[in-house]
Amino acid sequence: MMDSDPYHYEAFQRTCAKYGAKIDEEIFRTRISGHTNDEICAELFPHIDTSRHAEIADEKEALFRELLKQGAQPIAGLPELLSWAGAKNWGLALVTNAPIANQQAILAGVGLSDAFDILISADELPRGKPDPLPYQTAMERLGVDARHAVAFEDAIPGLTAAVRAGVPTIGLRTSLPEETLLQAGAALAIRDYHDPRLRPFLLSRIEG
Repeated sequence: MMDSDPYHYEAFQRTCAKYGAKIDEEIFRTRISGHTNDEICAELFPHIDTSRHAEIADEKEALFRELLKQGAQPIAGLPELLSWAGAKNWGLALVTNAPIANQQAILAGVGLSDAFDILISADELPRGKPDPLPYQTAMERLGVDARHAVAFEDAIPGLTAAVRAGVPTIGLRTSLPEETLLQAGAALAIRDYHDPRLRPFLLSRIEG
């Protein structure tokens, strides 16, 4: 969708400073990005009673949504790709560990509120990524199976979830290098949605 990591990182920095925790880019990249808020709070705030974790997470997410107002932009080529896929009547699902409020804020921020047929959030499921359940749920609701589906992911938990669900996955190099994405199971690693390999790959997987 967009490179949201800089906004999340700043929100986590401010929240950690307030609640006596430490975070740096390495911790964020390897232990925070892509995880559920329950996992993140257990990682960052073990010194705070778990009864307060949901409150802290909500505070961080509200700050994230405020930061988004600085000007969110979709990853290059995404609107055109979604329009192309929609013209082919391919089902489109957004599958995320983000809270529903964040999901809606990002979609609105990048001008894609009506682009997806199905929206899946960790809020509505008993298990989020890296469990395959979110992707399995999306495919069930779209009425497709993994042989004719493709996922896009920019974080290891999401990539792991898609691969475990049997979905060929394209890794986005927004925050991770190509080698890391490929080692985690990505079938292809791209910088953005203008990559010339992308549409042939999608056609071979979805219509092949």
